[in-house]
Amino acid sequence: MALTDIAIRNAKPGAKAIKLADAGGMFLLVTPAGGKLWRLKYRIDGREKLLAIGAYPEISLSEARKRREEARELIALGKDPSREKQREKVNSRIQAENTFAAIADEYCTKRKRDGEKGWAPATASRSEYLLGRLSATIGRLAIAEIEPADVLAAVRKIESKGTLESARRTLQLASGVFRYAVATARLRSDPTRDLKGALTSPTVTHYGAITDAKKVGELLRTIDGYEGQGLTKQAMQIAAHVFVRPGELRHAEWEEIDLEGALWIIPAGKMKMRKAHHVPLSRQAVELFREVLAASGPTGYVFPSIRTRSRPMSENTINAALRRLGYASDEMTGHGFRAMASTLLNESGKWHSDAIERALAHGDTDKVRAAYHRGTHWAERVLMAQWWSDYLDMLRKGADILPFPESGAA
Repeated sequence: MALTDIAIRNAKPGAKAIKLADAGGMFLLVTPAGGKLWRLKYRIDGREKLLAIGAYPEISLSEARKRREEARELIALGKDPSREKQREKVNSRIQAENTFAAIADEYCTKRKRDGEKGWAPATASRSEYLLGRLSATIGRLAIAEIEPADVLAAVRKIESKGTLESARRTLQLASGVFRYAVATARLRSDPTRDLKGALTSPTVTHYGAITDAKKVGELLRTIDGYEGQGLTKQAMQIAAHVFVRPGELRHAEWEEIDLEGALWIIPAGKMKMRKAHHVPLSRQAVELFREVLAASGPTGYVFPSIRTRSRPMSENTINAALRRLGYASDEMTGHGFRAMASTLLNESGKWHSDAIERALAHGDTDKVRAAYHRGTHWAERVLMAQWWSDYLDMLRKGADILPFPESGAA
């Protein structure tokens, strides 16, 4: 006789477990402790098995019967409902572990270790920050459940704050995470593939840079008068002499710098092009580094964070200092020291353009040509580094600026 809700509610526990049969092999097990558990007895491949359906009243009589019929349909197809239930649990656990945030962390770790194509520290830091901005929206969602609309809504929150380039880059990074999930068999396809053109395109702007010789002199004198943190001032002074990328300067460590040999070797892992970069140091640059050595050396970061020596100076420090000195972002930036050097060195007509490109650590797609240039232009780069520092000293002192001679490159 089939069970009823009244019969189930009135069932009392006994000294031993009691089975109350319903139909189709399902019964209610009343335990001595008073628990009421749904069970389904069935056979698969000639063996008798037992499926736990759930507990009453959390699983009602009608719901238990529905689950019984679902299990019987699986059995009719030759599938074991107990095994299918276990498989569902495993898949649910895997989905819970495979959240967007978890896979994004895994993706970032891989990109940082990707050999020659690996992210430089500055790129890694920026990328991790941007992906972290998605944590509150899609970070906790299982990656297989994320729809294009979810991603679009998340990046539009960033776009709505006016940071169009950050929104564009975040969408690009999110696509990288999804494609990585596809490659590692945790996702069928990238949900961002059809979102191209959905965001407002940012206006392309160039880094603010001072390239007029007279104004360069004014800039150098202004920096010398900076009254903020000492290391920030010294970082700006050194940036003018060595014109490396801001991230390369911030992540400089004392073990990379040979003051006696007047050489700074930036490891490949810190370079945008993923190749070690040799920077010849002028007398002025060496002297500036010696001043910094007294404050932050002899180990660790040359320009540590003001909060902890275990991290480098913030990427916004130099730009913030330039704003404090009165230079707007379209006038001068930390990256602008590179454009400043490139422009004036090329205009001088004294140096081979390839030597200047090597000093700026611009990539060369031809490996044989790149190796040749490294060897050929090193001596010229050493001379150029000293000339550049001497020239900056002249500009700082406010000397009359004479036009560069119109001569071919050396």
